[in-house]
Amino acid sequence: MNKLVIGTRRSKLALIQTAFVRSMLERAHPGIAIVEEIIVTKGDRILDAPLAKIGDKGLFTREIEARLIDGSIDIAVHSYKDLPTVLPEGCAVGAVLERVPPEDVLIAARGVTLVNLPERAKVGTSSLRRIAQLLHARPDVTPADVRGNVNTRLDKLDGGEFDALILARAGIIRMGFEDRVAGVLDSNSWYHAVGQGAIAVEMRTGDERTASLLRVLEHGPTRVATNA
Repeated sequence: MNKLVIGTRRSKLALIQTAFVRSMLERAHPGIAIVEEIIVTKGDRILDAPLAKIGDKGLFTREIEARLIDGSIDIAVHSYKDLPTVLPEGCAVGAVLERVPPEDVLIAARGVTLVNLPERAKVGTSSLRRIAQLLHARPDVTPADVRGNVNTRLDKLDGGEFDALILARAGIIRMGFEDRVAGVLDSNSWYHAVGQGAIAVEMRTGDERTASLLRVLEHGPTRVATNA
């Protein structure tokens, strides 16, 4: 049987992205048997500390890549922004899917912007990049660490723990929460993460059978942009 095992994180967004990749592969390769395997990463386990204090860029990928290298999975589906710049030996990006809008967004009450946020407003983000830009634009507001998946973060906002959140537009689109966006942060003045908005499918180096299956997923312009 033509079988392919996909490794994925357990978050709802990760599962949505994996299901999207799976459906594209099943349409392109009738008869393929695809199995999903959920793998818990360090970044998923430790939710009570800022990301910058618990590790490097591999927080959401290292355990998955170990399973890829040992052959227990064939491919892994990632938000490209979660991948380290240099992949572990034996791993390669087998396909890069067409990117959705890569910007960050402000999640808040309708009509709220970075400009009119009240002084000392509590803005939830776990990203040093976002904190630095937020304090550059509004040094009078208070960045506050927020962890967990998108649903958890929205629940914390709705529960009054924060006045606003800054999140990736791509995740909001894929999860169907576009109505929660107060404003898109202009990419000419607010820089999004490298690779943000793109899905990367990781594979073992030299696995020609898997590489041939993944070619249908490849979007050349997105590959060029994310490589740059």
